[in-house]
Parts: sequence; C-alpha cells; structure tokens
Amino acid sequence: MDLSISPGLLISLIIVVIGVLIISKGLVIVRQSEVMVIERLGSFHRVLESGINIIIPFIEQPRAITMLRYRKMGEDYTAITSDEIRIDRRETVMDFPGQPVVTTDNVTVRINGALYYQIIDPKRAVYEVENMSQAVEVLAKTTLRSVVGKMELDKLFESRAEVNNEIQAAMEEPASKWGVKISRVEVQDIAMPEEVESAMRLQMAAERKRRATVTEAEGEKSAAIAMAQGQRESAILNAQGDKESAILRAQGEQESIKLVLSAIGDSEENKRTVVGYLLGQSYIKGLPNMAKDGERVFVPYESSALLGSMGMFREMAGSPEDTVTNHLKNRNSSESGFRSGIVGGAASN
Repeated sequence: MDLSISPGLLISLIIVVIGVLIISKGLVIVRQSEVMVIERLGSFHRVLESGINIIIPFIEQPRAITMLRYRKMGEDYTAITSDEIRIDRRETVMDFPGQPVVTTDNVTVRINGALYYQIIDPKRAVYEVENMSQAVEVLAKTTLRSVVGKMELDKLFESRAEVNNEIQAAMEEPASKWGVKISRVEVQDIAMPEEVESAMRLQMAAERKRRATVTEAEGEKSAAIAMAQGQRESAILNAQGDKESAILRAQGEQESIKLVLSAIGDSEENKRTVVGYLLGQSYIKGLPNMAKDGERVFVPYESSALLGSMGMFREMAGSPEDTVTNHLKNRNSSESGFRSGIVGGAASN
C-alpha cells in the first residue's frame, strides 16, 4: 500500500497548522478591569482593552510588568516579586512592613502602614519606572519618615488623619509620573519602646487624676458659691422681714399709745405714766432671758421706778388696755343714750 503524501497535501497541512498557531497565538481575550501593553518588534504599539483582541504572533508581544507584593507569615512579611503581562487596573492595597521612624523628640517608633493605589496609565507604569510597585513602596516609606520626623510623639497619636493626608499629598505628584494614582494612605499601628509606653501610661494616669481633682474642686467651688448666694438672699429676706415687722410693731405701739392717751387724757403726767408702763413691760419680757444665764438676777435701779409707775397706773386706771376698753364702752353707751333720748322725745311729741 502506497502511503506517500503528495506535495500539495503536505503544503496544505502546513498551512493549516500555521493558521491554527496564528489563531491560537493571535487571539487574546482580556478580562474586565485588565489591560495588556503590546510591543511590535520591541517598541510600544498599543494597549489592549477588555474583550477579544487579535495580535500578530511572533511580531507583537505583550510587555510584562514587575509587581512586588508582601505575604504575611506570622509576625514577618515575605516579599514576592512576579512578572505579569496582564495589568490590573483595580485599586490595589500594599500592606508593607513596619518602619522605624524617629520623631522630633528623639523617640524611635515603628509604624506599620497600608497604601492604596491604582494604575491609571499602563504605558507609563511599564516604561517610566523599572519596578512600579517597589517604587511606590519606597516613596511611601521615605515620605512617612519625612512627615513623622517633623512631629512629636504626642502629636503623632493625636494627628493620624493629618499624617495620612500629608503623605498622600506628598506622593501624588511623583506617582502621577508613573501613571499611578494614590487613593489613600493609612497608618495602621504605632509601636513604641516599653519604657516610653510605661512613661506615657503614668502620664495618662496623672493627667486623669489631675482632671478629677480639678473637676471636684470646681464642683465644691460651685456648691460654696451657691450656698453663699442662698445665705445672702436668706439674710436679705430676713432683714427685710425684720424691718417690716419692726415698722408694724412700732406703728401698732404708736396707735396703742394714741388710744390710751385719748382715753385718759394727753397731759404730760399721763404721757410719762404710759411711757413708763411700756418700758416696764419691756423689762418684764426680758427678765426670763436674763434669768437663763444664772441663778441670781440683778434688776437695775431704774426698773423699780418703772415698775412703780406701772403699779400707779394700774391703781389709777387699771391698765392701758382696760382704760381703752372702758373708754370705748362709755362712748358707745353715751351714743346709745343720746339716740334713746331723741327717740323718746319724738314719741312724746
């Protein structure tokens, strides 16, 4: 059996194989959010977007980009470098290991940060820098040291957002030359030496104790002020009450004296008798208070004269109150007699 192949058939088979190879090598499917940088004979030609694309095999080749990533294994980070022909345009996070940084007050701290970036221009990311991810990482570390080195330790803890914004602003211009957009920078952790941490704890405890003391003192001050204001207002009200009470008592005594004098007559002797009686009443009211301080009570000489005046007043007219009462009764009876006389006269007529 003759198995010889004719030259035409062989040529056809070769053409079919070459066509299959061209199709398999030239047909490129790019996924969403990915791009490929294509070089023709070693020079940049175009960028393949997502979808189905056709390239010329062996003449057009994708250019790979070097990416550096860190993988955390326990407490250590392991750097992994890879060459990738498909460039991811999504936002990427780079969690680089902690870096020692010296603050303004000469305290060495270890700062662990995270960087979020996105490739905007794949051509620049491939041709403007040798290793784009490593360049971004080194830029982030140097900028972090520069920004933190201008701050004190206490200011660093209070201004993390400010540190993040300053690092991002400082990285935007150089990163844009590489076709990279810095989305944000986050300071994750700040590790301090043990002696510094212990000193800060003591300082924090002392500050809290000071604040508690100040708050307690302010409360006592407010309470004392409120109490003093209350006592002041109470004293003012009591003084006003005493004043009004004294005025009313004086007015009452004045009216009483007028009534007594109108009843017994307003001669000078009667006036002296009434005044002596009132003073005697004041002495008598004060005797119980005088007797509280001891068993013996010494009565002034003037009080005997006043008491004598009171006795004489009682012998003459009983008492001022009785005199006023009798005077009113006599006046009422005279008025009633006068009315009855008038009525009787009218009846007789």
